[in-house]
Amino acid sequence: MIKNKILLAHLALLLVNMFYGANYLVAKGLMPHVIGPSGFIVLRVLGATSLFLIWKSFIKEKVAKSDLLRLAACGLFGVAVNQLLFFNGLNITSPINASIIMTSNPILVLIIASVLLKERITKLKLSGVILGATGAIVLIAASDRGIGSGSSVLGDTMCLINAISYGIYLVMVKPLMAKYSPITVISYVFMFGLLVVLPIGMPQFLEISWNTITQSQWIGIAYVVIATTFLVYLLNIFALKHVSASVASSYIYLQPVMAALFGLLFHYLFTGFPDPGAITPLKIVCTLAIFVGVYLVSKPTKKQVP
Repeated sequence: MIKNKILLAHLALLLVNMFYGANYLVAKGLMPHVIGPSGFIVLRVLGATSLFLIWKSFIKEKVAKSDLLRLAACGLFGVAVNQLLFFNGLNITSPINASIIMTSNPILVLIIASVLLKERITKLKLSGVILGATGAIVLIAASDRGIGSGSSVLGDTMCLINAISYGIYLVMVKPLMAKYSPITVISYVFMFGLLVVLPIGMPQFLEISWNTITQSQWIGIAYVVIATTFLVYLLNIFALKHVSASVASSYIYLQPVMAALFGLLFHYLFTGFPDPGAITPLKIVCTLAIFVGVYLVSKPTKKQVP
């Protein structure tokens, strides 16, 4: 039974990073001409919070007052700081810079978890993180087709702080999963996150020209709100109930692989979508390195409890 739940947790994390892989293509196409980055975050968080609260209304579960501060911190780091800085950073820096910086997340989570949760950093986990990071960085660099221009120190810094913030969130939210259901935890996390996001992103949110948004753009917005916000956070929180924060974060290395696969798919499905490039032996080797790295990080040790 436990093994089945762990398997489901890994499948959930795989699905999460499939959603994120496509999100690079969808969200980037909407910013900043259709929706400004901070206004987009208001839309994401407001929409997802509404969906979470509708689901939560059917679950009668109370949260201890002593846990509210931790939930508020999770909302700050995991929703507000994480999402605002990533979208704003991506908006002013190059996709390749943002992608490479995001590969630091598993290393940061490993360090933060060892400090806050006393998780042991084993040689196996460390080698998996290094192997996965190497594969991801080489893959992203090999896929660079002149998109490295337009980078900025400010944008890169925002993406780095976003990676640190999300790492803190993954570690802080883990103990809450032992006490409450995933929907209860994520509902409170998003409610607290919304309180921070609203005053920051509301000016851009009010500037959105709703009557000029096309049908395809509405589909893209719905994808970002429902798939890469509502479903992704729910699946992540479910996975954290059964695997460690370092395992969950290691799946980020799959995002450039998924982005490349979706880019290839979209190129053949939609007219005018840019050619992502051929599948080369180097890309195959990098992809294998990423999968092996994730496997090494997720492989339990004798003293490790998922």
